[in-house]
Amino acid sequence: MVMSEKAPITMPPKAAMRNTPTVSEATLTNGDKISEKCYSKETESLHIDLEKEIDVEAQTQHLTQRKPKLFASTRYAILTLYRRLFTLVFSANVAMFVYVMSTEQKVLALVNAIAANLLACGLARQPLVVNAIFVLVCSMPRSAPLPLRRIAAKVYHYGGVHSGCGVAALVWYVGFVGVLSHQYWRPSADGLDDGLSAAPVALAYVILFLLLAIIVVAHPAFRMKRHDYFELTHRFSGWLLVILFVALLLVFSKSASQAIGQPLGTFLVELPAFWFLMFTVAAIVQPWLFLRKVAVRAEPLSTHATRLHFDHAITTFGKGIQLAKHPLRDWHGFATFPDPAPAGVHGNPSFSSLVSKAGDWTTETIQNPPTHLWKRGVLIYGFAYAMRVFKRVIVVTTGSGIGPCLSFLGDDNRPALRVIWQTRAPRRTYGDSVMSLVHKMDSTPIILDTDKCGRMNMVPIILQQIKDFQAEAVCVISNPVLTTRIVYELEARGTPAFGPIFDS
Repeated sequence: MVMSEKAPITMPPKAAMRNTPTVSEATLTNGDKISEKCYSKETESLHIDLEKEIDVEAQTQHLTQRKPKLFASTRYAILTLYRRLFTLVFSANVAMFVYVMSTEQKVLALVNAIAANLLACGLARQPLVVNAIFVLVCSMPRSAPLPLRRIAAKVYHYGGVHSGCGVAALVWYVGFVGVLSHQYWRPSADGLDDGLSAAPVALAYVILFLLLAIIVVAHPAFRMKRHDYFELTHRFSGWLLVILFVALLLVFSKSASQAIGQPLGTFLVELPAFWFLMFTVAAIVQPWLFLRKVAVRAEPLSTHATRLHFDHAITTFGKGIQLAKHPLRDWHGFATFPDPAPAGVHGNPSFSSLVSKAGDWTTETIQNPPTHLWKRGVLIYGFAYAMRVFKRVIVVTTGSGIGPCLSFLGDDNRPALRVIWQTRAPRRTYGDSVMSLVHKMDSTPIILDTDKCGRMNMVPIILQQIKDFQAEAVCVISNPVLTTRIVYELEARGTPAFGPIFDS
């Protein structure tokens, strides 16, 4: 880890603990009291003081009624950091594209720009690069000013660079295809297009089709509804696109080198696009060199969830793993957390991933526990790692979102945590072992059993806990809709709040 010294996990002041609302004392935003049955003895999650009733709604009324910041919807809902990064990268490329198209050396400049954007696009998803980005940005000490740490914690929006470069590559490539087509139909007098046949032009249009397909399926509307199709199309079309572009570059370079009387090898070595593509190929291949079929021990928790134990590697705070039942089919990412004691298949220190029923793959995994699964690349840092820059964090989650939250256990130097977890029958669904880990994160978590009190608006409780726990930030891990809503409501009122986005 970046920090070598272990800081003690501080607990909130006693006064704050006394004022911490229990589940049975919480209220809905409409003023209705939640009955005492919402507190389940099976959770043993809170200090209960039934002699003193606390009206959470009265305590948080001034907070919930605070007016959102000026232009809050524009800043936090429309112009998110992800979109700002996308806009910055794309706008810079468009400005450069306009300049290049006004010069005489269009073809070489276009080829270099395409290759550069493909490289940046690939590196933004390369596990080693992603880990380096997280470690570098999140190495900011907790003594740094809070505004700087808030910016650093947004590191998981780096996907805006990936998508910005991807769409920019399309712009550059359309320009390249246009110039190439013009040279094919109307040869210029400089001789650079001598011998240009129909084959490279046809190949250029095939690549254009693949690039368009990759960008279309990457649109959030398609990606969310047809994720498996998105993943397969994105992966295999991306591989094919890079291979064909390398082939097109060789054909083009041969023609260009002959036109200027230069050996092909020398021309390629001096061409930046060639090296950009070589690094792109290396970035794509590297994770697959670590493709392994690893042993897994499944621990059934209920008909809704199972816990998978691995011992092929050692995990740390905020890391995730990519798993598949077939290496060329759909891959699924899961957060990891260390097991309390060596429990691996070979007796080595092990780690776990919590799998909850959310689709065909997870349902099959729960019903037919696997003994082996495929993994690729290295364990990769995810959204949760960004929370390490804060001193005190409120973790808000629902249902199986507790799985990613448990990744906080991978670091003794983690922030002080207050857990607010809304789920149905927590102990029956996730078992004693998971409940024990939740209490390891927070000795007095707020656990709302929806079987007993129904679903409720957690924002008033969150706001009160921000005040009582003296939290610097709120981490929200739930379904996309609820995560987006809670993060917006908090950020619009000036509270640092963070949650995974569709491309994090």
